[in-house]
Amino acid sequence: MTFPDAVPALSRRSALWGGLAAAGALAAGCADTPPRASPNVSPNNPAPSSAPAPGTNGAAPDRVTVVGHRGASGYRPEHTLAAYELAIRMGADAVDVDLVPTRDGALVARHEPEIGGTTDVATRPEFATRRTTKQIDGTTATGWFTTDFTLAEIRTLRAKERIPETRPHNTLYDGRFGVVTFDEVLDLLDRLAAELRRPVGVLPEVKHSTYFASLGLPVEPALVDTLRRRGRDREDSGVIIQSFETANLRALRGQVGCPLLQLVDAAGTRPADLVAANDPRTSDALLTPEGLRDVATYATWLGPSKDWIVPLGPGDTAGPPTRLVEDAHAANLRVMPYTFRNENEFLPADRRRGGAGGNGVGAPPDTYGDAFGEYQQFVGLGVDALFSDDPDTALAAVTPA
Repeated sequence: MTFPDAVPALSRRSALWGGLAAAGALAAGCADTPPRASPNVSPNNPAPSSAPAPGTNGAAPDRVTVVGHRGASGYRPEHTLAAYELAIRMGADAVDVDLVPTRDGALVARHEPEIGGTTDVATRPEFATRRTTKQIDGTTATGWFTTDFTLAEIRTLRAKERIPETRPHNTLYDGRFGVVTFDEVLDLLDRLAAELRRPVGVLPEVKHSTYFASLGLPVEPALVDTLRRRGRDREDSGVIIQSFETANLRALRGQVGCPLLQLVDAAGTRPADLVAANDPRTSDALLTPEGLRDVATYATWLGPSKDWIVPLGPGDTAGPPTRLVEDAHAANLRVMPYTFRNENEFLPADRRRGGAGGNGVGAPPDTYGDAFGEYQQFVGLGVDALFSDDPDTALAAVTPA
């Protein structure tokens, strides 16, 4: 199987898409024009359409790339096979998979090692004595932690909705899905790529690198081993590894060929590896022109919180945009902000809807606001990709008419 030669200068979007396209074609077993799922597919009708895929023959999609954040977590409990599959069938280019270890070193897909809020473990009497309190990256957490369970024990748990007050419709699926390993996610994505005959990418996130290493359960070796074993450690494998820490990404730069993404938390926060090294820098330092040039020595992508690009002003209204996208592009970094969601509480106050005054005040927690307006603002600012809990909305917003 061969692919057409790349154009001399790839656009920022085509650099990601080329890797995803190659991975999807490899999984599908052919380089023919694949059908692409429609961005207008609903959660209850996720069948793919027969529309041709953008990016066929090495070209870039004519839109911002959409990553399903923890799958289609606006519609199914996050980090379940159902959430990942729905995101891809809706048309997402890739899915985001947070990885945490079990006591016996298996990598499972959970947003945090504390699983009391995302599984039924609190209702299981056989695990009642496992409830404990831990300090993780300077934050105290009480609950049940993956590092206190074997994979066999984790497999007995059932997933549930993390924010039921905001997403009561997702509670319908509580208990229907299990906790899955990274290998099981990759198996699903390979199957979907073959079935849909289009690129399917994955963005594994290394969670709490310094903390897990201190327990003797580092995430990176198992991640690298999995990617190598499955032939996904190359630049064209459709994989982008992400982390909020910096030292692990610098090390991974010499271990894998796939691109890396530097996540950046809120202003004033300090990456855990910098804290451990007594480095006084905060996240803010990563986003200065000098800091961005340093990030570009090991990472291809920058993943800032949305507030770094459009800060919130008085009353949580959207303020004037910053120069971050321009500065990152000047440093040769591509920009993938997080996290876009439909509900009012995740939108600037001036984009909230519903309630007696139409401004979201008094509206039910699951009321949608002007998500389309927010997407269009960020597209206009030049972002290259984005993380979304609602991939169908994201695709409808960023796909040219």
